[in-house]
Amino acid sequence: MRITIIGAGIVGLATAHTLLDRGHDIVLVDPGGKPGRPSDGNAGWIAHTDIMPLASPKAWRNLPRWLMDPLGPLTIRPTYLPSLAPWLARFLLASSPGRIKASIAAIRSINAEALPSWKNLLASLNLEGHLRERGILSVWRHRSAFLGSESTLARQRSFGIDVEVLSPEDIARLEPALRNVEAAVLYPEACNVSDPAVLAADILRLAVERGARHVAAHAVSVEPKDGAVHIETDGAGERIESDRLVIAAGAWSRTLAAQLGDRIPLDTERGYNATYPKGTFGLNRPIMFEGEGFVTTPLDTGDRVGGAVEFAGLEASPNHRRTDAMVRRLSRFLPHLNPDMAARQWMGFRPSIPDSLPVIGPAGRDSRIVYAFGHGHYGLTQAAVTARMVAGLIDNGTSPVDVKPFSAQRF
Repeated sequence: MRITIIGAGIVGLATAHTLLDRGHDIVLVDPGGKPGRPSDGNAGWIAHTDIMPLASPKAWRNLPRWLMDPLGPLTIRPTYLPSLAPWLARFLLASSPGRIKASIAAIRSINAEALPSWKNLLASLNLEGHLRERGILSVWRHRSAFLGSESTLARQRSFGIDVEVLSPEDIARLEPALRNVEAAVLYPEACNVSDPAVLAADILRLAVERGARHVAAHAVSVEPKDGAVHIETDGAGERIESDRLVIAAGAWSRTLAAQLGDRIPLDTERGYNATYPKGTFGLNRPIMFEGEGFVTTPLDTGDRVGGAVEFAGLEASPNHRRTDAMVRRLSRFLPHLNPDMAARQWMGFRPSIPDSLPVIGPAGRDSRIVYAFGHGHYGLTQAAVTARMVAGLIDNGTSPVDVKPFSAQRF
Protein backbone atom coordinates (compact mmCIF):
# COMPACT_ATOMS: atom_id res chain seq x y z
CA MET A 1 0.00 0.00 0.00
CA ARG A 2 0.90 3.67 -0.28
CA ILE A 3 1.43 4.80 3.30
CA THR A 4 2.25 8.33 4.42
CA ILE A 5 3.81 8.96 7.84
CA ILE A 6 3.52 12.50 9.20
CA GLY A 7 6.55 12.98 11.42
CA ALA A 8 10.12 11.74 10.96
CA GLY A 9 11.08 11.69 14.61
CA ILE A 10 12.20 8.42 16.14
CA VAL A 11 8.66 6.95 16.28
CA GLY A 12 7.88 7.82 12.66
CA LEU A 13 11.26 6.54 11.47
CA ALA A 14 10.96 3.20 13.28
CA THR A 15 7.47 2.84 11.82
CA ALA A 16 8.76 3.59 8.33
CA HIS A 17 11.27 0.74 8.47
CA THR A 18 8.77 -1.73 9.92
CA LEU A 19 6.34 -0.93 7.09
CA LEU A 20 9.13 -1.08 4.48
CA ASP A 21 9.90 -4.57 5.78
CA ARG A 22 6.33 -5.50 4.87
CA GLY A 23 6.62 -4.26 1.30
CA HIS A 24 4.74 -0.97 1.54
CA ASP A 25 5.58 2.28 -0.28
CA ILE A 26 6.43 4.95 2.29
CA VAL A 27 6.33 8.75 2.23
CA LEU A 28 7.70 10.63 5.26
CA VAL A 29 6.33 14.16 5.66
CA ASP A 30 8.52 16.21 7.98
CA PRO A 31 10.13 19.63 7.47
CA GLY A 32 13.37 18.57 9.16
CA GLY A 33 15.34 20.71 11.56
CA LYS A 34 12.28 21.63 13.63
CA PRO A 35 13.50 23.25 16.88
CA GLY A 36 12.61 21.32 20.00
CA ARG A 37 12.06 17.93 18.40
CA PRO A 38 12.71 15.43 21.24
CA SER A 39 14.42 12.93 18.93
CA ASP A 40 17.29 15.41 18.52
CA GLY A 41 18.07 16.12 22.15
CA ASN A 42 16.70 13.57 24.60
CA ALA A 43 18.72 11.68 27.20
CA GLY A 44 19.16 8.65 24.93
CA TRP A 45 17.68 6.13 27.36
CA ILE A 46 15.87 2.93 26.48
CA ALA A 47 14.15 2.89 29.86
CA HIS A 48 12.03 -0.23 29.43
CA THR A 49 12.37 -1.00 33.15
CA ASP A 50 10.22 2.01 34.08
CA ILE A 51 6.64 1.26 35.08
CA MET A 52 5.34 4.36 36.89
CA PRO A 53 3.16 7.04 35.25
CA LEU A 54 3.88 10.70 35.91
CA ALA A 55 0.63 10.80 37.91
CA SER A 56 2.09 8.66 40.68
CA PRO A 57 2.70 8.83 44.44
CA LYS A 58 6.34 9.79 43.79
CA ALA A 59 5.29 12.83 41.77
CA TRP A 60 2.71 13.93 44.30
CA ARG A 61 5.22 13.58 47.18
CA ASN A 62 7.65 15.91 45.41
CA LEU A 63 5.12 18.25 43.80
CA PRO A 64 4.75 20.87 46.58
CA ARG A 65 8.52 21.22 46.94
CA TRP A 66 9.03 21.42 43.17
CA LEU A 67 6.32 24.04 42.57
CA MET A 68 7.75 26.30 45.27
CA ASP A 69 10.92 26.69 43.18
CA PRO A 70 10.33 28.56 39.88
CA LEU A 71 13.56 27.05 38.53
CA GLY A 72 12.97 23.61 40.04
CA PRO A 73 12.14 20.26 38.47
CA LEU A 74 8.53 21.22 37.63
CA THR A 75 6.98 24.57 36.92
CA ILE A 76 3.97 26.07 35.18
CA ARG A 77 4.28 29.50 33.62
CA PRO A 78 1.40 31.53 35.12
CA THR A 79 0.28 32.87 31.73
CA TYR A 80 -0.12 29.29 30.46
CA LEU A 81 -2.20 28.02 33.38
CA PRO A 82 -5.62 28.70 31.76
CA SER A 83 -4.60 26.73 28.65
CA LEU A 84 -3.25 23.89 30.78
CA ALA A 85 -6.28 23.62 33.08
CA PRO A 86 -8.09 20.84 31.09
CA TRP A 87 -4.87 18.79 31.03
CA LEU A 88 -4.39 19.27 34.77
CA ALA A 89 -7.96 18.14 35.45
CA ARG A 90 -7.33 14.91 33.55
CA PHE A 91 -3.99 14.51 35.33
CA LEU A 92 -5.83 14.68 38.64
CA LEU A 93 -8.30 12.03 37.46
CA ALA A 94 -5.40 9.82 36.32
CA SER A 95 -3.97 9.96 39.86
CA SER A 96 -6.62 7.77 41.51
CA PRO A 97 -5.34 4.39 42.75
CA GLY A 98 -7.38 2.48 40.17
CA ARG A 99 -6.20 4.63 37.26
CA ILE A 100 -2.58 4.44 38.42
CA LYS A 101 -2.83 0.65 38.57
CA ALA A 102 -4.26 0.54 35.04
CA SER A 103 -1.54 2.89 33.75
CA ILE A 104 1.20 0.76 35.33
CA ALA A 105 -0.17 -2.36 33.64
CA ALA A 106 -0.32 -0.61 30.27
CA ILE A 107 3.16 0.90 30.58
CA ARG A 108 4.58 -2.50 31.49
CA SER A 109 2.79 -4.17 28.57
CA ILE A 110 4.45 -1.90 26.01
CA ASN A 111 7.81 -1.52 27.77
CA ALA A 112 8.20 -5.29 28.11
CA GLU A 113 8.46 -5.43 24.30
CA ALA A 114 10.51 -2.26 23.93
CA LEU A 115 14.09 -3.52 24.12
CA PRO A 116 13.56 -6.74 22.10
CA SER A 117 11.88 -4.63 19.42
CA TRP A 118 14.80 -2.21 19.34
CA LYS A 119 17.36 -4.99 19.15
CA ASN A 120 15.54 -6.58 16.22
CA LEU A 121 15.23 -3.26 14.38
CA LEU A 122 18.86 -2.26 14.94
CA ALA A 123 20.08 -5.70 13.87
CA SER A 124 18.03 -5.55 10.66
CA LEU A 125 19.66 -2.21 9.80
CA ASN A 126 23.20 -3.17 10.93
CA LEU A 127 23.03 -0.41 13.56
CA GLU A 128 23.64 -2.53 16.68
CA GLY A 129 26.70 -0.38 17.39
CA HIS A 130 24.44 2.41 18.64
CA LEU A 131 23.40 0.42 21.74
CA ARG A 132 25.22 0.88 25.08
CA GLU A 133 24.34 -1.89 27.55
CA ARG A 134 25.92 -0.76 30.83
CA GLY A 135 22.77 -0.56 32.92
CA ILE A 136 21.14 2.49 34.47
CA LEU A 137 21.49 3.72 38.06
CA SER A 138 18.87 5.36 40.25
CA VAL A 139 20.40 7.26 43.15
CA TRP A 140 18.97 8.95 46.24
CA ARG A 141 20.57 11.76 48.17
CA HIS A 142 18.97 10.57 51.42
CA ARG A 143 18.34 6.99 52.47
CA SER A 144 14.95 7.92 53.95
CA ALA A 145 13.71 8.86 50.47
CA PHE A 146 15.00 5.57 49.11
CA LEU A 147 13.05 3.64 51.75
CA GLY A 148 9.90 5.37 50.51
CA SER A 149 10.47 3.81 47.07
CA GLU A 150 10.56 0.18 48.24
CA SER A 151 6.99 -0.52 47.10
CA THR A 152 7.87 0.58 43.56
CA LEU A 153 10.96 -1.63 43.56
CA ALA A 154 8.89 -4.56 44.78
CA ARG A 155 6.37 -4.01 41.99
CA GLN A 156 9.16 -3.87 39.42
CA ARG A 157 10.50 -7.20 40.69
CA SER A 158 6.98 -8.68 40.46
CA PHE A 159 7.10 -7.89 36.73
CA GLY A 160 10.39 -9.76 36.40
CA ILE A 161 12.55 -6.62 36.22
CA ASP A 162 16.07 -7.10 37.54
CA VAL A 163 16.66 -4.64 40.41
CA GLU A 164 19.95 -4.63 42.34
CA VAL A 165 20.15 -2.60 45.57
CA LEU A 166 23.73 -1.36 45.94
CA SER A 167 25.88 -0.99 49.02
CA PRO A 168 27.99 2.17 49.53
CA GLU A 169 31.00 0.12 48.39
CA ASP A 170 29.15 -0.89 45.20
CA ILE A 171 28.30 2.74 44.44
CA ALA A 172 31.90 3.85 44.92
CA ARG A 173 33.16 1.03 42.70
CA LEU A 174 30.69 1.65 39.86
CA GLU A 175 30.74 5.46 39.94
CA PRO A 176 33.78 6.79 41.85
CA ALA A 177 33.08 10.39 40.79
CA LEU A 178 29.67 10.42 42.51
CA ARG A 179 29.26 12.11 45.90
CA ASN A 180 26.47 12.82 48.42
CA VAL A 181 24.51 9.67 47.57
CA GLU A 182 23.20 7.50 50.41
CA ALA A 183 21.36 4.84 48.36
CA ALA A 184 21.32 3.50 44.82
CA VAL A 185 19.72 0.83 42.66
CA LEU A 186 21.15 -0.66 39.47
CA TYR A 187 18.92 -1.77 36.58
CA PRO A 188 21.42 -3.95 34.70
CA GLU A 189 19.09 -4.62 31.75
CA ALA A 190 18.38 -0.94 31.00
CA CYS A 191 20.54 0.78 28.42
CA ASN A 192 21.10 3.86 26.27
CA VAL A 193 22.05 4.76 22.72
CA SER A 194 25.18 6.44 21.42
CA ASP A 195 23.39 9.72 20.71
CA PRO A 196 19.68 10.06 19.89
CA ALA A 197 20.19 12.62 17.12
CA VAL A 198 22.89 10.56 15.42
CA LEU A 199 20.73 7.43 15.67
CA ALA A 200 17.71 9.24 14.16
CA ALA A 201 19.84 10.61 11.32
CA ASP A 202 21.17 7.13 10.51
CA ILE A 203 17.68 5.62 10.55
CA LEU A 204 16.34 8.37 8.26
CA ARG A 205 19.23 7.94 5.84
CA LEU A 206 18.63 4.20 5.63
CA ALA A 207 14.89 4.67 5.14
CA VAL A 208 15.55 6.87 2.11
CA GLU A 209 18.11 4.39 0.81
CA ARG A 210 15.46 1.66 1.10
CA GLY A 211 13.04 3.66 -1.06
CA ALA A 212 11.09 5.87 1.33
CA ARG A 213 10.41 9.36 -0.01
CA HIS A 214 11.04 12.29 2.33
CA VAL A 215 8.84 15.34 1.73
CA ALA A 216 10.44 18.25 3.59
CA ALA A 217 7.25 20.11 4.51
CA HIS A 218 4.63 20.53 7.22
CA ALA A 219 1.38 18.62 6.91
CA VAL A 220 -1.32 21.26 7.32
CA SER A 221 -4.49 19.24 6.73
CA VAL A 222 -5.69 15.65 6.51
CA GLU A 223 -8.91 14.50 4.82
CA PRO A 224 -10.09 10.97 4.04
CA LYS A 225 -12.24 10.99 0.90
CA ASP A 226 -12.73 9.36 -2.50
CA GLY A 227 -11.13 6.07 -1.50
CA ALA A 228 -7.89 7.66 -0.27
CA VAL A 229 -6.44 9.80 2.51
CA HIS A 230 -5.43 13.25 1.27
CA ILE A 231 -2.63 15.16 2.97
CA GLU A 232 -2.02 18.80 2.12
CA THR A 233 1.39 20.26 2.89
CA ASP A 234 2.90 23.72 2.89
CA GLY A 235 5.58 22.55 0.47
CA ALA A 236 4.69 24.35 -2.76
CA GLY A 237 1.10 23.26 -2.23
CA GLU A 238 1.97 19.59 -2.61
CA ARG A 239 -0.91 17.19 -1.96
CA ILE A 240 -0.26 13.53 -1.22
CA GLU A 241 -2.76 10.71 -1.67
CA SER A 242 -2.32 7.54 0.39
CA ASP A 243 -4.06 4.29 1.13
CA ARG A 244 -3.15 4.64 4.80
CA LEU A 245 -1.82 7.42 7.02
CA VAL A 246 0.19 7.35 10.26
CA ILE A 247 0.25 10.50 12.39
CA ALA A 248 3.46 10.47 14.43
CA ALA A 249 4.14 14.18 14.76
CA GLY A 250 4.73 14.21 18.52
CA ALA A 251 3.68 17.42 20.26
CA TRP A 252 2.43 18.78 16.93
CA SER A 253 -0.12 15.95 16.44
CA ARG A 254 -3.07 17.37 18.36
CA THR A 255 -4.24 19.74 15.60
CA LEU A 256 -4.25 17.00 12.98
CA ALA A 257 -6.18 14.65 15.28
CA ALA A 258 -8.72 17.40 15.92
CA GLN A 259 -9.35 17.65 12.16
CA LEU A 260 -10.39 13.99 12.35
CA GLY A 261 -12.76 14.53 15.27
CA ASP A 262 -10.48 13.23 18.04
CA ARG A 263 -9.95 15.69 20.90
CA ILE A 264 -6.73 14.49 22.48
CA PRO A 265 -5.56 16.02 25.82
CA LEU A 266 -2.03 16.42 24.51
CA ASP A 267 0.24 19.09 25.94
CA THR A 268 3.97 19.57 25.96
CA GLU A 269 6.35 19.03 28.84
CA ARG A 270 9.21 21.30 27.92
CA GLY A 271 12.46 19.60 28.91
CA TYR A 272 15.88 21.22 29.19
CA ASN A 273 19.40 19.88 28.94
CA ALA A 274 23.06 20.80 28.71
CA THR A 275 25.76 18.78 26.96
CA TYR A 276 29.41 19.02 27.98
CA PRO A 277 32.56 17.58 26.38
CA LYS A 278 32.78 13.81 26.71
CA GLY A 279 34.24 12.75 30.07
CA THR A 280 33.39 16.00 31.90
CA PHE A 281 31.15 14.26 34.46
CA GLY A 282 33.38 11.22 34.96
CA LEU A 283 30.34 8.92 35.03
CA ASN A 284 30.23 5.49 33.40
CA ARG A 285 26.50 4.94 32.81
CA PRO A 286 23.19 6.83 32.81
CA ILE A 287 21.97 7.98 36.22
CA MET A 288 18.53 9.01 37.47
CA PHE A 289 18.81 11.44 40.38
CA GLU A 290 15.61 10.54 42.23
CA GLY A 291 13.61 13.49 43.56
CA GLU A 292 15.90 15.96 41.79
CA GLY A 293 14.13 16.01 38.43
CA PHE A 294 17.13 15.33 36.18
CA VAL A 295 19.24 12.55 34.70
CA THR A 296 22.72 12.28 33.22
CA THR A 297 23.96 10.24 30.27
CA PRO A 298 27.52 9.66 28.99
CA LEU A 299 26.73 9.88 25.27
CA ASP A 300 29.36 9.24 22.63
CA THR A 301 29.10 12.92 21.66
CA GLY A 302 29.29 14.38 25.16
CA ASP A 303 28.05 14.21 28.74
CA ARG A 304 24.41 15.30 28.99
CA VAL A 305 22.35 16.41 31.98
CA GLY A 306 18.68 16.83 31.23
CA GLY A 307 15.22 16.76 32.63
CA ALA A 308 12.87 19.15 34.38
CA VAL A 309 9.29 19.75 33.31
CA GLU A 310 7.98 23.15 32.28
CA PHE A 311 4.45 23.73 31.06
CA ALA A 312 4.45 26.78 28.80
CA GLY A 313 3.23 25.53 25.41
CA LEU A 314 4.91 25.42 22.02
CA GLU A 315 5.36 29.15 21.46
CA ALA A 316 7.09 30.57 24.55
CA SER A 317 10.83 31.10 24.32
CA PRO A 318 13.17 28.84 26.33
CA ASN A 319 14.14 29.82 29.86
CA HIS A 320 17.68 28.50 30.20
CA ARG A 321 17.92 29.75 33.75
CA ARG A 322 16.22 26.40 34.36
CA THR A 323 19.14 24.65 32.66
CA ASP A 324 21.65 26.57 34.75
CA ALA A 325 19.77 25.70 37.95
CA MET A 326 19.76 22.01 36.99
CA VAL A 327 23.53 22.07 36.46
CA ARG A 328 24.04 23.70 39.86
CA ARG A 329 22.00 20.93 41.48
CA LEU A 330 24.09 18.33 39.66
CA SER A 331 27.28 19.89 41.04
CA ARG A 332 26.17 18.80 44.53
CA PHE A 333 26.72 15.24 43.36
CA LEU A 334 29.77 15.98 41.18
CA PRO A 335 31.85 18.50 43.19
CA HIS A 336 34.50 18.64 40.46
CA LEU A 337 31.93 20.04 37.97
CA ASN A 338 32.21 23.79 37.37
CA PRO A 339 28.59 25.03 36.96
CA ASP A 340 29.84 28.02 34.94
CA MET A 341 31.58 25.85 32.35
CA ALA A 342 30.32 26.42 28.79
CA ALA A 343 27.88 23.83 27.49
CA ARG A 344 25.52 23.29 24.57
CA GLN A 345 22.02 24.07 25.85
CA TRP A 346 18.76 22.74 24.42
CA MET A 347 15.02 22.77 25.08
CA GLY A 348 12.57 20.27 23.63
CA PHE A 349 8.87 19.44 23.59
CA ARG A 350 7.85 16.11 25.10
CA PRO A 351 4.34 15.21 23.84
CA SER A 352 2.56 14.46 27.11
CA ILE A 353 -0.77 12.76 27.85
CA PRO A 354 -2.16 13.03 31.44
CA ASP A 355 -2.16 9.26 32.07
CA SER A 356 1.40 8.85 30.66
CA LEU A 357 0.17 6.48 27.94
CA PRO A 358 0.77 7.23 24.26
CA VAL A 359 -2.02 7.37 21.71
CA ILE A 360 -1.67 4.34 19.43
CA GLY A 361 -4.55 3.15 17.29
CA PRO A 362 -7.06 4.17 14.64
CA ALA A 363 -8.68 7.56 14.32
CA GLY A 364 -12.29 7.65 15.40
CA ARG A 365 -13.67 8.59 11.99
CA ASP A 366 -11.54 6.42 9.74
CA SER A 367 -9.52 3.31 10.55
CA ARG A 368 -7.24 3.99 7.58
CA ILE A 369 -5.59 6.64 9.76
CA VAL A 370 -3.50 5.37 12.68
CA TYR A 371 -2.13 7.48 15.51
CA ALA A 372 1.31 7.00 17.06
CA PHE A 373 2.11 9.97 19.30
CA GLY A 374 2.07 11.25 22.88
CA HIS A 375 4.89 9.08 24.27
CA GLY A 376 6.03 11.71 26.78
CA HIS A 377 9.35 10.68 28.33
CA TYR A 378 9.36 7.33 26.51
CA GLY A 379 9.46 8.21 22.82
CA LEU A 380 12.85 6.60 22.24
CA THR A 381 12.10 3.69 24.57
CA GLN A 382 8.79 2.79 22.92
CA ALA A 383 9.50 3.74 19.29
CA ALA A 384 10.35 0.30 17.91
CA VAL A 385 7.50 -1.54 19.64
CA THR A 386 5.08 1.24 18.62
CA ALA A 387 6.21 0.64 15.04
CA ARG A 388 5.31 -3.04 15.32
CA MET A 389 1.90 -2.17 16.81
CA VAL A 390 1.12 0.31 14.03
CA ALA A 391 2.27 -2.05 11.28
CA GLY A 392 0.15 -4.86 12.70
CA LEU A 393 -2.94 -2.64 12.82
CA ILE A 394 -2.41 -1.50 9.23
CA ASP A 395 -1.75 -4.96 7.81
CA ASN A 396 -4.25 -7.17 9.58
CA GLY A 397 -5.85 -5.29 12.47
CA THR A 398 -3.80 -7.04 15.15
CA SER A 399 -0.98 -5.87 17.40
CA PRO A 400 1.77 -7.55 19.45
CA VAL A 401 0.58 -5.43 22.40
CA ASP A 402 -3.07 -4.85 23.33
CA VAL A 403 -3.87 -1.39 21.93
CA LYS A 404 -7.04 -0.81 23.95
CA PRO A 405 -5.31 1.14 26.79
CA PHE A 406 -3.72 3.42 24.18
CA SER A 407 -6.83 4.17 22.15
CA ALA A 408 -7.58 7.77 21.17
CA GLN A 409 -11.19 7.10 22.08
CA ARG A 410 -10.34 6.46 25.77
CA PHE A 411 -10.81 10.17 26.38
